[in-house]
Order: sequence, then structure tokens, then C-alpha cells
Amino acid sequence: MSSASAAIAALAGTSLDLIEAHQHASGAYPACPHYPVYRFSWLRDGSFIADAMSRGGRPASAEAFFGWCARVIDTRAERIAELIARAASGQHVPDTDLLPTRYTLDGDESDEPWENFQLDGYGTWLWALRAHRARFPRPDEPLRTAVATTVDYLVAFGTRPCFDWWEEQPTQRHVSTLAAVAAGLRAATDLLDDPARTADATRAADAIEALILEQGTHDGHLAKWLGSTAVDGSLLSCLTAFATVEPGSPLAEATYLRVLADLRADGVYRYRGDTFYGGGEWLLLTAWLGWYETLTGRDELARTRLGWIAAQATPEGWLPEQVTGRAQDPSFVPVWTKRWGPVATPLLWSHAMFLTLAIESKAWSPS
Repeated sequence: MSSASAAIAALAGTSLDLIEAHQHASGAYPACPHYPVYRFSWLRDGSFIADAMSRGGRPASAEAFFGWCARVIDTRAERIAELIARAASGQHVPDTDLLPTRYTLDGDESDEPWENFQLDGYGTWLWALRAHRARFPRPDEPLRTAVATTVDYLVAFGTRPCFDWWEEQPTQRHVSTLAAVAAGLRAATDLLDDPARTADATRAADAIEALILEQGTHDGHLAKWLGSTAVDGSLLSCLTAFATVEPGSPLAEATYLRVLADLRADGVYRYRGDTFYGGGEWLLLTAWLGWYETLTGRDELARTRLGWIAAQATPEGWLPEQVTGRAQDPSFVPVWTKRWGPVATPLLWSHAMFLTLAIESKAWSPS
């Protein structure tokens, strides 16, 4: 084994152990155990973390997270039914009444202010659950009620404007969010045993994907939100996990090339004009870029991305959320450091996407 391969293998082992060590007894994953505002569990982050643990040969960890998701949903089943009934009757349902994006590790809702109305996590947990079931089949009865309730919620509210992955732009309908909702609804059709609800999920997913193609593109590439001309790093999920467009297709290639042109330094920026810690290079987005490259035969490029991610690890083997050496606006680095402390490290989602890319690029495989 080469020294580079050994380093990747070592970091993969560290990543698996780190995620497992910080998983709460409830099954929830904290976004970052050492960063106060990230000591919560997001359905989005947690779902991608669970997917990486499933891929990496730690199915019990993934199973525990999906159980936590189901309890979060089941606990709110009556509230969700009421929300859907209000919307169906023509009442306006304000965003503040809808489900939050982050929960305490016990599955409760926090009183702390947060940009909470986001929809993508509710689709992503369904996507991740189906992918896990494909690897590790088992009966779905304990989770089926939560899956059905999530489908009903997404059918009713899945195309509403909401905050994006970055807790910004709440008045827009974001393409990566819509893609997550559609992917979750499609995943649910393999998890449900209710033909009527399955048909509803299929119709809703078809409509969302049509909406993306009709209004979520610009100049041949996917756009940040419906009607936008810009790209966002989160769009890489549409070319990979969520399978919104076929890898290698003209739309996928145009999106990939635009991300390269607009958002790549060594790593990948979230979007142009980002000022969070100066708008640095995000490790998890760099992994998404490499994932697409593995799907389109750009194997050397993908391994270059993997090596760059690994090189950002601390001496303890911890991966940060972003690195700021090539920040878009370095003047904001001290602003955010004063407000919230140093960049979140270790970010469990960064470790998860490192694992995913290591496996997808065949640079490492679980024993």
C-alpha cells in the first residue's frame, strides 16, 4: 500500500470511529460536537452521515439514526396532519408553523432562534433510508408510518419557498431543495405499502422534476433557485445522490463545468459572494465534485479532490467545515470567529462525504 493510500485508509477509519463516538444514544448525529450552534441534529446532515456509515460497513449506526428520524416524525404526526388539513382548506400556513430543520439530540425543538424552515432534510432521510435498505435489507414496519407521514408532508408543502442548505434566501425555491424532495418521494415508493400514497408520491416527484427543468435552469445548466442565473455548490447533489439529471448528460456537464468555472479554487465554494467565515472552500462540496467525477470517468480528478480533503485534516484527523486560506472575503473571517469561534471542527458531514468519495472513487473500501 502506498503512503497516500495508507493515509486515506487511516482517515477513513478515523472518520468512522469519530462519527460513531459522537452519535447520541438517541441515534442522532450532532453536526459538530465542539461548536455550540452545531450541537444539534439536522435531517440533511444526519442523512448523509448515516449514508456514509451504511456504505462504510457500520449499518447499526445508520439504523439508529433512521430510528431517530422516525421518532421525530411520529411524535409530530398529529401536528403534520393538522398542517396538511389547514392547507387543504385554503388557510395560509405560515413558515413558523411548519417543521424545523434542526432538532436537539433528543429529538426536541429548540427555543433558540434559527432559520428553521427547510424542506430538503425531509426528502433526504427517505433517500438515505432506501439506499441503506438496498445494502442491508430488513422489514420496514417500524419506520413505515413515519415514511408515510413524511410523504404526506412533502406532497403538501414540498414546493414552498424555504431556506436553502445554508439557511439563507427563504423567499426562493431552491433547486437542490426541490431535488431532495423529489428524490425522497421517489425513494418512498419503494418503502410504502400503500398504493394510493405511492401514486401521490410519484405524481409529486414528476411535477417537481418537471418544474426544475422548466424553471430551474439557465443557459443550459442548473440554477441556484428557480429564476436564478447563478450556480451553487449544493447543485452537485442533483448530479449524484439525488439523480435529478443523468451524469454525463448535457445538463449535468454544463452544471459541472459552471461550478468548476465559478466556484472552485482548490476546494469548492458554496456560492459567489459568500461571506460566512469569509466564504472559504468547503470540504463536503469538494467531495460532491469528486463524486460526480467518479461517475463520469474522471477518476484521477476525483482522487485529487480526495487527497485535497485529506490534506485539510488536523493532527487529530479532524476535518473542518471549510478552510479559509483562499476565502472570498478574508475580512469576514475574524468577524465570524469573534461571533461563534473558530470554523466548526470536526464537522461530521465533512467526514461523511470524505468517506463517500473514498468509497465511490475506489480509493478505499470497508473491510
